[in-house]
Amino acid sequence: MIAQIIGTYVVGIALLIGSGFVIVGVIGLLKFNDSMTRLHAPTKVGTIGIGMLLLASMVHSFVLGETSLHELLIMGFLFVTAPISANFIAKVNIHRRACDTPPPPPLDDTWSTLNVPEMDREPDTAS
Repeated sequence: MIAQIIGTYVVGIALLIGSGFVIVGVIGLLKFNDSMTRLHAPTKVGTIGIGMLLLASMVHSFVLGETSLHELLIMGFLFVTAPISANFIAKVNIHRRACDTPPPPPLDDTWSTLNVPEMDREPDTAS
């Protein structure tokens, strides 16, 4: 009896958290103007929101004494495909020049390497 009450509260809290994240994602999707900024709302926030709703469904079926692993498969598929699809949508927008291009990297050999500029090196104290 106690486990069912605790499970009901856990389901209610997960539903509230999940629906809150989904509402924030929908508002972000409707509010942002650019396609690149609009991309963040459903991928980041929506994934967590849908994950919490699926978690609530799993806990609810567990409280009823049934086992349901379909939600785990849906969550795994969602967490794998959402970042990949967001990456592809961002690449399409960049290649179509539908958004502001990122600034060019600085013209030096230390931008994306482990090289340290000469003026930032530690003085040699071994001599």
